[in-house]
Amino acid sequence: MTGQQVSAGRLSVPQKTGSVRTLETVRDGDGQVTSRVRRTVLPGGLRVITEHMAGVRSASVGVWVGVGSRDETPALHGCSHFLEHLLFKGTRSRSAMDISVALDAVGGEFNAFTAKEYTCFHARVLDQDLPLAVDVLGDMITDSLIAPEDVEAERDVILDEIAMHDDDPDDVVHNLFAAQAWGDSPLGRPIAGTVSSIAALSRDQVARFYKRHYRPANMVVAVAGNVDHAAVVRQVRKAFGRNHFLAGDEAPVAPRTGARQRRVQPGTLVARRPLEQVNLVLGMNGLTRNDDRRFALGVLNTALGGGTSSRLFQEVRERRGLAYSVFSFASHHADAGLVGVSVGCLPNRYDEVLATVRAELAKVADEGISEEELERGKGQLRGGLVLGLEDSGSRMSRLGKAELVYDELLSVDEVIARIDAVTCEEVRQIAAELFAQPEVLAVVGPE
Repeated sequence: MTGQQVSAGRLSVPQKTGSVRTLETVRDGDGQVTSRVRRTVLPGGLRVITEHMAGVRSASVGVWVGVGSRDETPALHGCSHFLEHLLFKGTRSRSAMDISVALDAVGGEFNAFTAKEYTCFHARVLDQDLPLAVDVLGDMITDSLIAPEDVEAERDVILDEIAMHDDDPDDVVHNLFAAQAWGDSPLGRPIAGTVSSIAALSRDQVARFYKRHYRPANMVVAVAGNVDHAAVVRQVRKAFGRNHFLAGDEAPVAPRTGARQRRVQPGTLVARRPLEQVNLVLGMNGLTRNDDRRFALGVLNTALGGGTSSRLFQEVRERRGLAYSVFSFASHHADAGLVGVSVGCLPNRYDEVLATVRAELAKVADEGISEEELERGKGQLRGGLVLGLEDSGSRMSRLGKAELVYDELLSVDEVIARIDAVTCEEVRQIAAELFAQPEVLAVVGPE
């Protein structure tokens, strides 16, 4: 892959309203343009960023909103996720059925999700149906009714969703892990809320949350596929221009940052459940989202527990037969991060599993990884990166996250170069630093 980064630097540098800025142009070996990324800022601070992909007939659009569960007070716990559900329930011009039928009728895919630091509404359609998808999303985002009867109906749906997660030991143990790591803070609470917090939320609270956070300056419309930037900008202006939504001269909200990194709260949380397995998550403090060492951590994570050839899989499952599933992970936020290992095993293997995982973490912290593991880890990351960007939906997500949370669009070639630059010594250093920290342990299972 040959890439040319046309416009370097931060995405949040001032840009004249309505102007077009080219962020990236990628050419093939013959010099033909295979993709181009462009950005426009509309009135009110709404950002539109597109990537034209040669040779595809699909288009994906996502509306990324800079609000998530960590923006909630205890009284609003679960409000971001509740609101995500409610925006599908109807506007002044479309009923909930109309919204569903519009995309179903053209074979489109349509969904949304809420994370700790952002919410995304997204659709994937044939390129010819992109104007429809943009119009439906714009209508939902700018003109939702949040009707009292819909709030009450959806409240029961969310309570059912919470019950479903509570029945899944994997979900429970990771929620416990976050609760122990971050305590009684927004990062430590489950995104969907709790039974008591959802039951207590009122329609007025949700409506005020909607008005406060769903502003154009706090949003990014990302589109990728067989698209023309100027046409997309016109479609977004029309779809999001309802009720003077695109008004004012507010500058786009800058990506979330932290004055200093939050530290985890070490300790153990246990939930007793009458299960056949014990699920455990063992971890410690990690890296923030923009830490330059995240590429070394990515290689380490892959070598440690990122696949069937990884150390943990080979030692825990293949050599010792202690567990069916074992993997490592690294999560990043603006001012916080976690690294850890997740395992499910039989209750009588719990002690041996925990001892084995700890021994492997200590070993890699002391000795690092081999050159073979380094190259294998780099290869997995490179392959996962490139293969993951083969469809318009993945490209759209890359744009939305770059604009909303990273403030930087790295080309695929730049990311690969940073991965390739990682050395064994850098991996050893980051392992020694992270794995020597106090532990966070969460356990779900029988006595």
